[in-house]
Amino acid sequence: MSTTPLPGLVLRGIQAPLPLADFKLIAFDMDSTLINIECIDEIADAVGKKAEVAAITEATMRGEIADFRESLRRRVALLEGVPVEALQQVYDQRLQLNPGADILVAACKAAGMKVLLVSGGFTFFANRVKDRLGIDFARSNLLDERGGKLTGRIVEQSWGAICDGAEKRRTLIEVASLMGISPQQAIAVGDGANDLPMMGEAGLSVAYHAKPKVREQAKVSIEEGGLDRLLEVLA
Repeated sequence: MSTTPLPGLVLRGIQAPLPLADFKLIAFDMDSTLINIECIDEIADAVGKKAEVAAITEATMRGEIADFRESLRRRVALLEGVPVEALQQVYDQRLQLNPGADILVAACKAAGMKVLLVSGGFTFFANRVKDRLGIDFARSNLLDERGGKLTGRIVEQSWGAICDGAEKRRTLIEVASLMGISPQQAIAVGDGANDLPMMGEAGLSVAYHAKPKVREQAKVSIEEGGLDRLLEVLA
């Protein structure tokens, strides 16, 4: 059952307003959620492979390719030979925060919440977005490079090789545990199929201009306007 108290904002199984004080942690996906682009697609543009990579990205986010790890490896392999400076060009020229991202993050921090960025994208962008928004913690994938060029591989980090849906879920649970809270005291915001595991664990799941499969399962679906529309649901 769904209700629509305001145009472009769909609630399922909940009644607004929800007390903001009930939540201590908010976890965001990055690409197409906090920011306006899929970074991997824009990097691929540097070697004329954007269409090929973007098609795989779209199918993965829609849930049509179930194995995110294999999908990511396939796409990253196509980036072999891309100059590392292309990442900075993508950040400077193409990456923008999605509307309301700064407002929502600032409101959550003002309420005493911790803010987590957990992304199937890359540390080059995640760390910059983290610093830009004052986010507390970020986890994402690390692109391998050699001689100033990408190798087409992903570097294994202390927590594992690839931040996929399962790792997003695990990270949310881990951070909640370290904070001494239940995952039910967390909010998870995303747009793609690989966000569903963490969204399913959180007390409040939020879809932002999301793929149909994600909209259908989220408790809140923001279908018009910016991320700060979530504040219409919280009090």
